[in-house]
Amino acid sequence: MDTTKTGLRACTLLGALATIFATAATTAAAATAATVNSTAAAATTAAPLTNYIVESHADLNVANAVRAVGGRVTHNLPIVNGVSAQLSAKQAARLRTHGNLQLFTDAPLATQSIATTAAPATAAVSTVLDFYQRKMLGVSQLASQGINGNGVLVAVVDSGLLQNSNGVAHDLNGNYRIAAQYDAINNILNDPAHPCLNTPCANDSYGHGTHIAALISSSTYRNTAGEPEGIAPGVRVINVKAFDGTGTGTYATVLNGLNWIYNNRSTYGNIRIVNMSFGAAPQSFYWNDPIDQAVMKLWQVGIVVVTSAGNFGPKPQTIAVPGNTPYVITVGAMTDNFTPNDPTDDGVTSFSSAGPTYEGFVKPDVVAPGGHLSALMKKGDQLLATAYPQFASTVSNQFIMSGTSQSAAITSGVVALMLQANPFLTPDQVKCRLLATADAAMGKNGKASYTIFQQGAGRINAYAAVYSQQSNCANQGLNIAADLAGSQHFGGPVRQNRTTGAFYTVDGSGNTQNTDGYLWNQSYTKTQGYLWNNGYLWNNGYLWNNGYLWNNGYLWNNGYLWNQNTVAPASSKAGMESWNAQE
Repeated sequence: MDTTKTGLRACTLLGALATIFATAATTAAAATAATVNSTAAAATTAAPLTNYIVESHADLNVANAVRAVGGRVTHNLPIVNGVSAQLSAKQAARLRTHGNLQLFTDAPLATQSIATTAAPATAAVSTVLDFYQRKMLGVSQLASQGINGNGVLVAVVDSGLLQNSNGVAHDLNGNYRIAAQYDAINNILNDPAHPCLNTPCANDSYGHGTHIAALISSSTYRNTAGEPEGIAPGVRVINVKAFDGTGTGTYATVLNGLNWIYNNRSTYGNIRIVNMSFGAAPQSFYWNDPIDQAVMKLWQVGIVVVTSAGNFGPKPQTIAVPGNTPYVITVGAMTDNFTPNDPTDDGVTSFSSAGPTYEGFVKPDVVAPGGHLSALMKKGDQLLATAYPQFASTVSNQFIMSGTSQSAAITSGVVALMLQANPFLTPDQVKCRLLATADAAMGKNGKASYTIFQQGAGRINAYAAVYSQQSNCANQGLNIAADLAGSQHFGGPVRQNRTTGAFYTVDGSGNTQNTDGYLWNQSYTKTQGYLWNNGYLWNNGYLWNNGYLWNNGYLWNNGYLWNQNTVAPASSKAGMESWNAQE
């Protein structure tokens, strides 16, 4: 017998059988996959998924509870003792029957900037603006004394950073200063020891985050006085990307970023400041909102949180989340009215969101430059600069924007100067000194040009804040630990007259404060010819369950509760605000 031929025939037969079995297996697998896909498609059609934030104030493993009903956990969020998850309506309904769980429909967030066509974007204008804002706030004088934010670690939660920018990536001495980069959308941490090599950096293809970071920190020298464009060019920066290349972010991505900051607050040195230049319309009391809870947690552990007030003004009660949190520093926008050498026509912008909050707190806390500010943004690399070239400055790679986003960034830079000069300040002490030294806009007649609901304590004064010795003048009467624990909540000193609709404040005894600037009939007028001086102070909080109820002067006329199964309104769509002419 020819064993070779027999062996070949056997191999051929085995090969044919293997082919037949493989074909059958492939067909079966395809059929199974088709069945699975068909079933999945049917299930998806029958049960669409919604994104939720799920929390618990009890000692409960929230992730396990979500998985137990078949939900998908997308991010673990221990900062609020919760998770973000995708749930069907039935799964959500089952979780709501659990007495220790709260569900919040995920909602979009928007960066708080707009662009301008109200004045020509010329090199001369944008150059003078940088020098003006630094000199006006006392930053130039502090810089001459060596106070430039050196070594202070600032986290910027935004759309990322432009990676090839020397001004943002390097400090005044040319040292690489990006301490870490975290992409909260895709859960990617860049290796700080080998930036952008082993893992992708949290790049900014949108432009907003770069603009904000530059206003805080840029070491690029470009103004007529030979000064850097950033308020605190000596700081170190942590880049937390929570908004994508179209400027879109959600509660889930922002909470994931804040959770990372909380967990890593001492990993790269102590994070002292978090800048949050974004916002959304409030949909619940501040103590129920997950982002408000997260920023309260950051404040509690010693991190100064600076937020934009929002660009929803000039109507009252338009303060955005998380600026509606009573503890944090909420910043409105002022403008030089395109006359940088004439401070008498400076004023609060009409787009700047106004208080009070729905819980009766005075907001914004302060105002800062936020009108037509020029900072880094690169055409070709970043969407905003490419899509809107008419807003570019003739200075290379500069872009002019306005908004309370920019105001928050300027204020974060000033806080960095304060913390370099006095590293032991607590967040409450920083807020106290910033408010106590602010300059209120006063008319020539000696009366306030704006109410405290529009300008807060007034325009920030960096020099005075750095050297202030004020204490115990911010967040008095509040208890952040009790607030977070849910055992106490607080209302502010603001009431509303049911007949006239005017907002007013009361003192600790409940007496109306008739002092000029404390009463507002909700009108907005641009007063010309005033100066900034004589800042305001006010009591900051009253125990919520101690007689300050909604029917005693509070109104909740535009809000609704997260835990009533509501979905975010279309008006809160994420992304850049409309590109309107501005001040």
